Amino acid sequence: MKRIIIAIITGAALLASVPSIAQETPKVDTLSPVTVVAQRIVREIAPVQYLAGEQMRKLTSYSVADAIRYFSGAQIKDYGGIGGLKSVNIRSLGSQHVGVFYDGLEMGNAQNGIVDLGRFSLDNLEAVSVYNGQKSAIFQSAKDYASASAVYLQSKIPVFSPGKKDNLSLGFKTGSFALVNPSAFWEHKFSDRLSLSASAEYMHTNGRYRFTYATKGGYDTTAYRHNGDVRMERVEMGLFRFIEGGHWKVKAYFYDSERGYPGASVREEPGRFRHQDRQWDRNFFLQTQFKKEFSPRYSLLFNGKYAYDYLHYLSDPREDVTTMYINSHFRQNEVYASLAHLFNITKWWSLSLSDDIQYNKLNADLTGFIYPNRFTFLNAAATSVSLERFKFQASLLYTYVKDRSKYESAHFSTDGKFTPTLIASYRPFRGIGLDIRAFYKRVFRLPTFNDLYYTFVGNINLKPESTTQYNLGAVFSHKFNSGFFKTLDASLDVYYNTVKNKIVAVPSSNQFRWTMLNFGRVEIKGLDASAQTSFSTGGVVWNTRVNYTYQRAEDVTDKTSQWYRGQIPYIPWHSGSVVVTADWRKWALTYSFIYTGERYESVANIVENYSPAWYTHDMGITRSLFIGPKNRELKITLEINNILNQQYEVVQCYPMPGTNVKLKLVVDL
Repeated sequence: MKRIIIAIITGAALLASVPSIAQETPKVDTLSPVTVVAQRIVREIAPVQYLAGEQMRKLTSYSVADAIRYFSGAQIKDYGGIGGLKSVNIRSLGSQHVGVFYDGLEMGNAQNGIVDLGRFSLDNLEAVSVYNGQKSAIFQSAKDYASASAVYLQSKIPVFSPGKKDNLSLGFKTGSFALVNPSAFWEHKFSDRLSLSASAEYMHTNGRYRFTYATKGGYDTTAYRHNGDVRMERVEMGLFRFIEGGHWKVKAYFYDSERGYPGASVREEPGRFRHQDRQWDRNFFLQTQFKKEFSPRYSLLFNGKYAYDYLHYLSDPREDVTTMYINSHFRQNEVYASLAHLFNITKWWSLSLSDDIQYNKLNADLTGFIYPNRFTFLNAAATSVSLERFKFQASLLYTYVKDRSKYESAHFSTDGKFTPTLIASYRPFRGIGLDIRAFYKRVFRLPTFNDLYYTFVGNINLKPESTTQYNLGAVFSHKFNSGFFKTLDASLDVYYNTVKNKIVAVPSSNQFRWTMLNFGRVEIKGLDASAQTSFSTGGVVWNTRVNYTYQRAEDVTDKTSQWYRGQIPYIPWHSGSVVVTADWRKWALTYSFIYTGERYESVANIVENYSPAWYTHDMGITRSLFIGPKNRELKITLEINNILNQQYEVVQCYPMPGTNVKLKLVVDL
């Protein structure tokens, strides 16, 4: 009542003043334009975690894989430091069930189904997001519905200050392992609607570091990792065209690398295995996206992509007598197109239809190789209901696959499979940022070319590996208008997953010839919890992020097996992370802690396969300086990783680096 009275009095006073205002000469002050850049916060109805902007760049991370370590429910398989392959496993479903999307289009690998996250730098990224189930949107390609979990990488979109047409950022990193890592990022504005971005990076490291291990005799000894050198170049270019009601984007990407594989550290015979095998990679893709709202009722989204991947692997017994000679070359080609339609029936009800087609081809110089190619057709229909306190989404994905090869007898195809998804969220109280959410999803992953056709290993009779996911959780978000705390975001999710027809490699006639079989079944019960908060005190702005995961992932393939319900390999029961950042004037401090609990290296949960818990403490400090007559910003960052020199392994016999340092310089011109 008090507010109503004040409003009436204020309105009457304004009306009374109108005649006198009209008689005065108006005074106009022109203000300079101000550009505001911020992360748009969306009320998601599916579990999502993200790192964006400065929060992401402050982490002591080399690549996208390092950043994802700070997400709950995610395990990074790291095969030995900077140069090793890095893949992500989310909620124990397997790396092949994780879709990796770069600027809205999926990064594919028909050969083995795994995308190496170590080759994506954080320097030109604006955000990294991890979704369980799928993204909380129906206006997307059919591919977006086809993964059990998804990692989305969003590159920077050019933003310019008033009167400025170019942004240039130069960076240089150096540190342990003879690291040399220069980079450059340039943005140019042709007009208010058309801009370009380009980034380039070079990195070289010898990958040589000491590690300590216990011998069978019971004493500790020190050795060095060898053949872990990496040389890589990456170049990207993006063209951004903003149109009325939408945008048009084009991105070109090129990556070239040579690396040594340090291999497994065989502790019983140190120094015997030299591990001189090498790998060369060359990746290129050109992709485009067109999105436009033609009317409030209808919108269109088109995605198109061409990708080429080359891999050369060499193992030479002249360098290492313990190996056999392998000199293999693989070449992949991929063509992809997608068309999605969004129909807004009412303000609260929408429908979408999307159709994707993809062609993959693999060539290799292996003996007896059959040169497979694959056509994949995906069709998705989805609906979304968005009310004030209730949101609901449902989708149905249809997948049909047809393979062709050199031999008619070696063809794989599906009969056409339907996989549904249901997602819902409910806000029980008005004015309180608490949402209860749940989802159900079924999805399957196709056998890869290696699974089906690799010489002496492949099995064309494999069935797709299917998963079922159930999730129930809650998310809370609140912004404090005054006081010590500024923001608080927290989430808690419990889930139950199953994997059927799990594809595993088993020995056949002898240990040198293996074959792929649908042999496994896994049940996963887990809990993900996270909390983020920001507060300020004494002129210091603090941000904290805490994640915790509990997973019980058991092999339930064979009830008669003595290892029935054993925890599957490399999945810890407990894991978590803590990130704390503090900003004070021109200084910034970052501390991070990562913990991975005890686990086993085989489904046989016995002492011989036991792997102890490991943890790392990392710290970074940044100082901003303004130099030159134009006050160009220079950022100097010193990072110290694994401060306590923890000796640990993510994968058995692949020791990770101990304490190491990195110095980073970035200047904005």
